[in-house]
Amino acid sequence: MGFPVYDYRKDIKNVLVTSQIRSRFLKMEPGQSAQLHSHDLGHEIFLILEGRVEFEIDGETEELGPGQMCIALADQPHRVSVLGDEPMTMYLSVTPHIYPTHTPRNDEGERLPHNYAPPSAYDVEPDMQVSVSELLTRQIHAVKLLSELVEACVELHEKIGEQLISGTNEKVQLDGIDTRQYIWESLYPVFKCVSELGETWNQLAPRLSDSENN
Repeated sequence: MGFPVYDYRKDIKNVLVTSQIRSRFLKMEPGQSAQLHSHDLGHEIFLILEGRVEFEIDGETEELGPGQMCIALADQPHRVSVLGDEPMTMYLSVTPHIYPTHTPRNDEGERLPHNYAPPSAYDVEPDMQVSVSELLTRQIHAVKLLSELVEACVELHEKIGEQLISGTNEKVQLDGIDTRQYIWESLYPVFKCVSELGETWNQLAPRLSDSENN
């Protein structure tokens, strides 16, 4: 069957949405402008494919055209306005993509209440067969597991740190395993657990306002 191939001329939608990244093609009409906002955790990358736009990022403005890109880092207020008489099409990605996904800003850049957009805003259909209580149970389990993994990781890092500080070599051998690999094997499950926690939270957050009905 092969893998999906997306075309910016017709696939104007979110093409990948996970807690680690949201990516999409976006088309905006002449004169259209997005509200000033930021992302608490996410860095956003914009690549212009057609048309011209003006970006405001952290109080600075630049004009971009096809083939040019810019980046709004986490917590940097930003917005885009279409220039000229032609529509604009861009590729964008936000990573990570964690609820609340947007923090609106006023014209002075001050933070406004978070925006918990529904999954439909990201072309995602929530699994309504899973209850809010089940999602809460999964989240509690993930948080507990993360706590256990972090505790074990701290213990290991302290052990290795003591040997590195007291030793004369930058690299040491622990149980026959290179230090760098030894540390990574303790970090990997932590990162995996954080990712799983993000996925569960993204399923749970949009439904909490309706939790009394689930």
